[in-house]
Amino acid sequence: MLDGHRFICPVAGTCCESDRNLYWTDPPFPSGVGLGLGNSLPCFSSSCRSGRHIRLPSSFDRMEFAELIKTPRVDGVVLHRPFMPTVEGTLCLTGHHLILSSRQDNTEELWLLHSNIDSIEKRFVGSLGTIIVKCKDLRIIQLDIPGMEECLNIASSIEALSTLDSVSLMYPFFYRPMFEVVEDGWNMFLPEEAFKEIEFLTDEWRLSGVNKDFTVCPSYPQLVTVPRSIDDDTLRKVATFRHGGRFPVLSYYHKKNGMVMMRAGQPLTGTNGRRCKEDEKLINTTLRAGKRGYIIDTRAVNVAQQAKARGGGFEQEASYPQWRRIHKAIERSSILQESLIKLVEACNDQSQSMDRWLSKLEASNWQTHVKEILTTACLAAQCIDREGASVLVHGTEGTDSTLQVTSLAQIILDPSCRTMRGFQSLVEREWLQAGHPFQQRCAQSAYSNSKARSEAPVFLLFLDCVWQVLRQFPCSFQFNEHFLVVLFEHAYASQFGTFLGNNAAERLKLKLPQKTVSLWSWINRSQEMDHFLNPLYEPNNLVIWPSVAPQSLLLWEGVFLRWNRSSKYLDEAYDEMVHIIEYNKELQSKVNALRRQLAQLETGDGLLETP
Repeated sequence: MLDGHRFICPVAGTCCESDRNLYWTDPPFPSGVGLGLGNSLPCFSSSCRSGRHIRLPSSFDRMEFAELIKTPRVDGVVLHRPFMPTVEGTLCLTGHHLILSSRQDNTEELWLLHSNIDSIEKRFVGSLGTIIVKCKDLRIIQLDIPGMEECLNIASSIEALSTLDSVSLMYPFFYRPMFEVVEDGWNMFLPEEAFKEIEFLTDEWRLSGVNKDFTVCPSYPQLVTVPRSIDDDTLRKVATFRHGGRFPVLSYYHKKNGMVMMRAGQPLTGTNGRRCKEDEKLINTTLRAGKRGYIIDTRAVNVAQQAKARGGGFEQEASYPQWRRIHKAIERSSILQESLIKLVEACNDQSQSMDRWLSKLEASNWQTHVKEILTTACLAAQCIDREGASVLVHGTEGTDSTLQVTSLAQIILDPSCRTMRGFQSLVEREWLQAGHPFQQRCAQSAYSNSKARSEAPVFLLFLDCVWQVLRQFPCSFQFNEHFLVVLFEHAYASQFGTFLGNNAAERLKLKLPQKTVSLWSWINRSQEMDHFLNPLYEPNNLVIWPSVAPQSLLLWEGVFLRWNRSSKYLDEAYDEMVHIIEYNKELQSKVNALRRQLAQLETGDGLLETP
């Protein structure tokens, strides 16, 4: 692919003498999470006999990558993928992509981001080497590479390129979109815009800039919504009493009755039962006269008790007499990661009997976690909507299970969160700006051989819960399952900068809005939006109450089984459903037109009969 200062066409092997400054740009693909493309990009050199060419990322010239790529190109590589024909072609490695291109007509090529690779395995039979590539999107592909040395070099390069330490070397910093950015996603869901809606409904809250330099709370955004009667000095004192400085902030305002949901980190009561008058004042300010509130602690009672020995704890009833504390155990991140690994292992095991397979599925406890999170979210929503009480949600840090509960409760309560824009705003507000550590949690998926550190499928579990609700209320969501799958993919590996970093402070330091493209900029293009819209959608302004009974919660096949079984028949059924819906709309339009004609005729007859 690289020969001195010349670029070699990876298909034909002939020299492409195009102007690199003009044409060597990043691949212009709207979905870079290991995608296949039907057509290569054209070679702009008349001397290239293949008529096809793959553009090289500009990052390839950087020494950081050149030193890591021992063998940039291998011919005669055979690619095996689930439910797709075997492809033989040329394997190329660039700074950010593993590419396999074939001379065969009508074959999809492979473009796989190195950041999407979770682990690899090497096997050898004689001089033929095989690399099993296991991806963070749970796909497994196989590359048969002629030559032991070439195979070892490719494997070594993939391992190095898929585990880059520096965030600034990741693909979003080199990606340049070929589509026109009509709406800048970085400016679509700012805290100021979200606050305007609340300001229109009530004057009891204000937007505070107390965290403008991120010193009060490193994981909060610069602007947060707090009670109007609480000044910034009080907020600073409360921050010293809450884990990570995460003082209580507004998460949701319920239009129906004015009740609110707040989120925070655990109180630092410790074994001495430390109090903070400012904290008590802040959360009591949110209560109406004569009303009680609910504190939903996402930890089991014993876990919360143990936290006191480490300086944490929970709100003592004597200090918060107007609040009732409820413990709802949602497992911590390390347990969730183990659960995902067991689940994926069970889904990939095709050799077991049905009883054995179901037993392994149950042993993973994944569905149990889904049930726990949904149950807690329903409880929070019930307190707000049916009991007319305000709610404070927290666990330990307030960046994982807390956000699962607050965001799901809003989907249950607020119909706007079930629209395309509303859901994006929810993810931005309750996950990205709220400080969920995506960089840490999504560093590994289910196949990694490295020991888990901070990795956990917290966001994937949230998306799974959303899918469960969508499946139970298929007409109440403007978006479809595909949209949720795309968010899962991009959270783990993407050409967009949206999910880079662990909080707003890190994203500002990395200058992501200036140096990368937002995922929302791509999703909200009209050409892409159509792929994510639910054809069954009918706006529903009611609160929706999902069932959490075991028989109501299913395995999310669209994520966990999509590489294990063909989706051909499901796709055909979906296409037929869309066709029926469109045909029904046409018939309804004709009926309405006939009714109008009939009304006009009846009116005309009435005029003729009038003396």
